[in-house]
Amino acid sequence: MPKSFYFLLTFLLLFFPLPTHAQLDSLVYGVEKLKLDPNERGALRLRVEGMPFLLNNEYKSKLVKGYTLPGMWIDPTVSYQPLNSVKVELGAHLLHFWGAEKYPNFNYSEIASWGGRNTQDGFHAVPIFRAQIQAARNLQVVIGTLHGKSNHGLARPLYNEELNLSGDPETGVQMVWQTPHILLDTWVNWESFIFRKDSGQESFSFGLSTRFMPSRKDARMQWYVPLQAVFQHRGGEINTSADDRVIKTWVNAAAGIGVDIPLAGRYPTLLNFEALGAYYNQQAGTLLPFDHGYGLLAKGSLRVGRCRVGLGYWQCKDFVSILGNPLFGAMSISNEGVLLDRPKSLLIDGEYAHGLGAGFAWGIRAYAIHQFATDCFDPATGWGREKATLNFSAGIFLRMNPSFLLHKF
Repeated sequence: MPKSFYFLLTFLLLFFPLPTHAQLDSLVYGVEKLKLDPNERGALRLRVEGMPFLLNNEYKSKLVKGYTLPGMWIDPTVSYQPLNSVKVELGAHLLHFWGAEKYPNFNYSEIASWGGRNTQDGFHAVPIFRAQIQAARNLQVVIGTLHGKSNHGLARPLYNEELNLSGDPETGVQMVWQTPHILLDTWVNWESFIFRKDSGQESFSFGLSTRFMPSRKDARMQWYVPLQAVFQHRGGEINTSADDRVIKTWVNAAAGIGVDIPLAGRYPTLLNFEALGAYYNQQAGTLLPFDHGYGLLAKGSLRVGRCRVGLGYWQCKDFVSILGNPLFGAMSISNEGVLLDRPKSLLIDGEYAHGLGAGFAWGIRAYAIHQFATDCFDPATGWGREKATLNFSAGIFLRMNPSFLLHKF
C-alpha cells in the first residue's frame, strides 16, 4: 500500500544516477540500471547490495498504528553475462529485524502478521535468481527475480516505499520498453504458490507503469504523463480444503500530469510539480468494505544538491490502497470496521543524502502527514467526528552496493 509520503530516506543521491527507468519521489532507494552493457560480456561479478536501517513511524490516525522497523537486508549475488544480450544472477535475499529470532518460512510483501508452522532462524531468507534478456533494442525481459519495488516508479497512492525494506523481492516475469518518449514497465509478481490441499490461497499481482514524455530532449521544461495500474488476485483451483475459497480481485489505477523544471544555481536544482488522480475497484469478493473509490493528489518538490523538500495534498473517497500506506485510504487496518468519510491530508517531507564513496551512501528522511478532522464510522459507536491527527515518520539509512569483478572470460 502506498505510504503517505514517500518517506524514508534519500541517500542514494550520488550513488545512483537519477532514474532513467522510473521517476522517484525519494532518492533513498534508487533505480537499478536495467540496460545490459556490452562491455560486461564475459564478466563474472560479485555484488553485495544491502541496507541497514532504523525507521520510526509515529502514527496517531485510526487508520493504522505506529511501529518501528530496526534492522537490515542484504542481497549477496553472483552474476555472469555470457552474451551482449543475456545476463544471469544468482544469490539470496536476507532480512533481519534486530531482536527477532524467527521468521515465517514463506514469502511476504509486508510485515508478516501471521505465523507459519515452519519458520526460519536468524534471517528471513529467499533465493534470488534473475535471467535478463535484451530481446530487442528497446525491450528488456526479466524472468525470475524482477527489477521491482521502487524500480516500477509507482505513485505514492499505489505503492508503499516501505516495502523496499520489509518486502521480499518480486518474482515472476517483467518486460520493460523504453524509448526517448515512452517508458513502459509491465510485470507479474507471484506472491503465493499453493500445493494440492493447501490451506491458503494463491496470490499474484499484475502491474503496469507507463510514462509518456512528449517534450523535446532539449526543452527546458520536461512534461510527462504517468499511467499506472496494479491488480492483485487471490484464489486457486486446487486448494479444495481452504477455509476461504472466495475469489478476490482488487485494482488500483492512477493517471495525471507532471513537469520537471531545472533551475540555474550553484548546485543542481530541480523543481517538480505533479497532479494525479487515483482509482480503486473491488472486482471480485466482498472482503473490503468499498467496491470502488477515488483519490486526488497534488504535490510539488524542490531538490537542491543533496537535499530535497516536498509538499503535497491528498483527499479521497472510499479509496483502498492495495499495496500502499493505509494513511492514503479510508479504511482502518488496525481498528476493524472503522471507516473515514472523505479524508483529507497535508503531506510534508524532507531528506538529505550524502555519498561516501563508490558503492556507499547514507541519508536521513522525515515526513509528516496532517490528517484533517473528518467524519468517522466506528462499529461500536456509529458515526462521529474524528479529530485531526499528525502522523510522523523518520529514518536513517546506509545504502551499500559494491560490485567486484571476479573474472573476465
